[in-house]
Amino acid sequence: MSAYIAYFDETGDDGCTSESSDTFVLTSLYMKTEDWQDNFETVKKFRQRLKEEYGFHVSQEMHTAHFLRDKGLYRPYGWTTEQRKQILIDFTKCIASLKIKIINVVIDKTNFYNENYQVLENALKYNIQRIDKDSNSQWQYLIITDKGRLAPMRKTARQIRAFNPTPSNYGGYYNNRIKGLIEDILEKDSKESYFIQICDFVSSFVYLYYRTIQKKQPLPNRVAKVIEENFSTRVLETLKQQGVLNLEASRSNEYGLVVYPR
Repeated sequence: MSAYIAYFDETGDDGCTSESSDTFVLTSLYMKTEDWQDNFETVKKFRQRLKEEYGFHVSQEMHTAHFLRDKGLYRPYGWTTEQRKQILIDFTKCIASLKIKIINVVIDKTNFYNENYQVLENALKYNIQRIDKDSNSQWQYLIITDKGRLAPMRKTARQIRAFNPTPSNYGGYYNNRIKGLIEDILEKDSKESYFIQICDFVSSFVYLYYRTIQKKQPLPNRVAKVIEENFSTRVLETLKQQGVLNLEASRSNEYGLVVYPR
């Protein structure tokens, strides 16, 4: 049986208070283990090109939300608005060229009123369910996530290995246990992983797409200085056209976005 590696990262917070974000996005990126080295070399060469063209250090983490707002370590680079926008376009094209699949789960907190709703746990469950469905018992996978939320993620993964209620075609539910996931979920600092940074990149634009296109809300002011409203749609369209989005994750959305609560 072949093996895959899956990486996870999110945009938005998983709180349910009045100060929390309205939306939480959890993105997974997965690939065959035999494709890992080729994908890594592709991203590494791309980052080297960014260093040559824009001075963007190869070891500098790409934290998309901060990049869009010109915050923190990005400000000293002195990029123009057009340069920052072009870097985002180039990043999108690089991601679209990889041998990967991507699943995006969106938790819309305006659709529930229960402060006890487990945002992160449910987003993870829905994401793993779709990776497992894609595997169709033909391959196994290991999950690596950014630091910070390992304990609840491990607990959730362990639970759905034992009990994963799934609607039956004949009514009711049956226990469709997650069988493809191997080991506990592991963590790695996003600064040390190009692939976790890619998850961050994609989840950031899914977050903006859902906010501006689905919810008809304006872009944040600082973000609107760099990109126009339809930029997030163009990012997702590029990924879709190159076949890296798992569109089967949700047939009700043209980009395969899994949105809960329904």
